[in-house]
Amino acid sequence: MKFDFLEIGILDILDIVLVAIMLYYLYKLVRGSAAINIFIGIVIIYLLGKLTALLNMEMLSSVLGEFIGVGMIALVVVFQQEIRKFLLMLGSTNLTSKNIFLKSFNLNDTENDSKYLSEIIKAVKDLSKKRTGALMVFQRNTQLDFVKDSGDEMDILINKPILQSIFFKNSTLHDGAIIIEGNKITATRVILPVSNSREIPLRFGLRHRAAVGITEKTDALAIVVSEENGQVSYLKNGEFAIYDNYDDLMKKLKADLQ
Repeated sequence: MKFDFLEIGILDILDIVLVAIMLYYLYKLVRGSAAINIFIGIVIIYLLGKLTALLNMEMLSSVLGEFIGVGMIALVVVFQQEIRKFLLMLGSTNLTSKNIFLKSFNLNDTENDSKYLSEIIKAVKDLSKKRTGALMVFQRNTQLDFVKDSGDEMDILINKPILQSIFFKNSTLHDGAIIIEGNKITATRVILPVSNSREIPLRFGLRHRAAVGITEKTDALAIVVSEENGQVSYLKNGEFAIYDNYDDLMKKLKADLQ
């Protein structure tokens, strides 16, 4: 069969671009979680189904087609958390204010990003040493207005002294979480939804459950400093992410925010 490239029109190109964008955001949602393996498996089965149909392997093509058809119900159950995040992202993403396309192509000021992330890590290190409880939430694509409204609106450039003063034990801003957007703190004393997951170890309190809750319901990231032992936890996709040291934590945070 001869393929004529002249038959490709603007709508065909648009179709390919939109599918590529959709797959990219789906990959971002499941990246770093156990669901990534299932996602890759689904893509492989789908491509095999298309290949067998193209080669007229009717029996294998039929089996793979039935498998994909029946498996759709199971996928809704397996990916319910990811599907919720995807729909939240579509419904609440502000393309203009968050510069998503610039972030996708790494056109933002990376030097400035490193500067404010360095200030955050320095503050976290100090809070951990003094065993001062803290909860920081980093907004990504999903807008967090539904939780920001529960706290105090702010517009403060991030630096170590500011973070230390906010989480100082006698500070009126100490309770609740802070919301970080880019290089600014946009809300303090924010009340977050608490996770009811039974998989969270009993040694973790409400601060950690709140961090799990917000990262379950949105694509936000969270850093928690324990008031009891100074332990620093990094949360993503409703799970505790493992890191080796503070430098590694900064690298992971920077990569996840891009």
